[in-house]
Amino acid sequence: MAKLTISLAQMQIAAGDVRKNFAMMESLAALAAARKSKMIVFPELWSTGYVLEDAKEHASELNKGIFAQLSTVATTHKTCIAGSILEKRGLEVANSLPFFAPNGRMMGVYRKIHLFRLMEEDKYLQPGSSPLVLDLPWGVTGFAICYDLRFPELFRRYATQDNARMVIIPAEWPLARIEHWRALLVARAIENQCFIVACNAAGEVAGTVYGGHSMIVDPWGRIVVEAGEEPQLLTADIELDMVDEVRARIPVFEDLRHDVY
Repeated sequence: MAKLTISLAQMQIAAGDVRKNFAMMESLAALAAARKSKMIVFPELWSTGYVLEDAKEHASELNKGIFAQLSTVATTHKTCIAGSILEKRGLEVANSLPFFAPNGRMMGVYRKIHLFRLMEEDKYLQPGSSPLVLDLPWGVTGFAICYDLRFPELFRRYATQDNARMVIIPAEWPLARIEHWRALLVARAIENQCFIVACNAAGEVAGTVYGGHSMIVDPWGRIVVEAGEEPQLLTADIELDMVDEVRARIPVFEDLRHDVY
């Protein structure tokens, strides 16, 4: 499978209003399916936003609550769905990114490894303890969430150890630092010669203005498609064969000096 149609659902999240956000997610999923998208990516914590003081109230256990509802949406529209939500794990809560197949099966869950202390994630959430890669129809795919983008070591591991062809990144990245977002997404794509598929939130949520600029970046570092600062559904086709072409043309991984660094 070389060609893949992807939609990025750049939402304005209603803080703490799970019902409203879920209704928006469903409508965007239906629109993406009408565009024949094979995968839809939603922002970080799209169902709640950063209302972490109420995290335990909003969190669901795996395969229950909102996880089960997402499975139904994936099945209804016969599409893959990704985006982060709050997961209840015993007495703890994690910022978790489940990936659903078109048959509704949850293929895996990535839990945010690097917690963003400026938004008090470290106070309310349990950090993830491992990366996640899935062997999907278009190739090996890695996962990261928002602040993880500032840690290139995670992305290099995906590219060199796991041979990932794509990394999916939902985010709530503030407008105040949107140039960091744009630069780092392109850098991660160039460094690791893979597609970067990143969906950000947009508009003001609980006092913070999020920057939008959801985008897909190809392995050359070229922006395939990029949103503005307003909520919108962005859809694009990508050619996965480009990953092999770029890695063959400039074989940087073969020149890594593990004997030196």
